Amino acid sequence: MDATHLHLLLNHFPIIGTVLGAGVMAYGYLTSSDQVKKSALWTWFLMALVAIPVFLTGEPAEESIEGIAGVSEGLIEEHEEAATVAIWLMEALGLLSLVTLVLGKTKESLSKPLVLVSTLLGLVVFGAMARTGYLGGQIRHSEIRSGAAAAGAGGEHGGEVNGEAGKDDDD
Repeated sequence: MDATHLHLLLNHFPIIGTVLGAGVMAYGYLTSSDQVKKSALWTWFLMALVAIPVFLTGEPAEESIEGIAGVSEGLIEEHEEAATVAIWLMEALGLLSLVTLVLGKTKESLSKPLVLVSTLLGLVVFGAMARTGYLGGQIRHSEIRSGAAAAGAGGEHGGEVNGEAGKDDDD
């Protein structure tokens, strides 16, 4: 298995794991269960660890596809920029989750505000990860590209958008 395969295999985990953690955290709030909230924090911490190899295998994955017809360098760059923001946010969430778990054992007065901040950051991270995944999917899946992006990437309309060259939905 090479870096490209590893990237494609692992890239879904941080997205799904982050939203799963948010759902577990919501359940923890609904049931007032500190144990369930800790499970969400552990989930986010583990997803932050998984996100590291996803990010590190992104560059080799790019190199393996950049010469393929129909692959847009612009879409790759947009995905790469989103991934850079997402990895920093994810690692901040992972670190905050770990700090919250550790301080929850020693300084309970800090635990509630840290859990709340972790929850809010978790939602932001999910948005960043989902956007990154969506942009990554557009690189090879022309069926999810918007008309303008598909045309710019040599989409199936051969440079035309909605059957008319140079026009888009806003015209």
